[in-house]
Amino acid sequence: MDIKYVSTRGDKEKVTASQAILRGIAPDGGLYVPETFPKLDKSLAELKGLNYREIAYEVMKLFLTDFTEDELKSCIASAYDSKFDTEEIVPMKEADGLTYLELFHGPTLAFKDMALSILPYLMVTSAKKNELKEKIIILTATSGDTGKAALAGFADVEGTGIIVFYPKDGVSPFQRQQMVTEKGKNTSVVAIEGNFDDAQNGVKAIFSDKALAAELKEKGYVFSSANSINIGRLVPQIVYYVYAYVKLLNEGKLSPGEILDVCVPTGNFGNILAASFA
Repeated sequence: MDIKYVSTRGDKEKVTASQAILRGIAPDGGLYVPETFPKLDKSLAELKGLNYREIAYEVMKLFLTDFTEDELKSCIASAYDSKFDTEEIVPMKEADGLTYLELFHGPTLAFKDMALSILPYLMVTSAKKNELKEKIIILTATSGDTGKAALAGFADVEGTGIIVFYPKDGVSPFQRQQMVTEKGKNTSVVAIEGNFDDAQNGVKAIFSDKALAAELKEKGYVFSSANSINIGRLVPQIVYYVYAYVKLLNEGKLSPGEILDVCVPTGNFGNILAASFA
């Protein structure tokens, strides 16, 4: 099934996954969501023997339908490699009757690495697929962990630049040091007065400034986002919820079809939205 993406604000234009990834946010300021939701085309029994990368492909191919098998598998292999400190990518541990997904084994120790390790590859592939000539400038707001994960993901990626905005008194000293010491030649970090919402609203205002977009396009640049408003970040997050379900089936802790309750200890809505989509 060919999945198209539409804006949450009602714009009737339908775009491909690669177009939605490049734009980040819809022209009307809405978020891109799938017009229809796909269903797994393999049974849970068939998924039980697969590793994280293989399950990532089985999930992401359903949402990113204009990517070829080779393109998508290349993106996944490039993202989930030795930059993670465990071959398992997402280990699961039990404590006090709960099962925990360990999402901190990526290069910046933040769960954001799960999506931001693959987004640059998805974006570069999308640019080639749509014959985009302009350099992609990633604008991102952060309350701490997204910033460094995005900077690390896009550092020195050809055809891209990234600018991260953070509230100057709203991140930990450790997070600030992670960001301002990033060595990528195409990276910039900007502290702002205000809180995270001010940073995010500022980024959204830039995206909706059509005159600025036109001026930059003339000079060879286009904006995109690495925040969770980009479906290129949201779709990879769906993977680890499917992976968790399959692994619990493998271990006999769930029966096929049994409901899995998910608790997400974060203020970031994108993570629990991915769980809802899963």
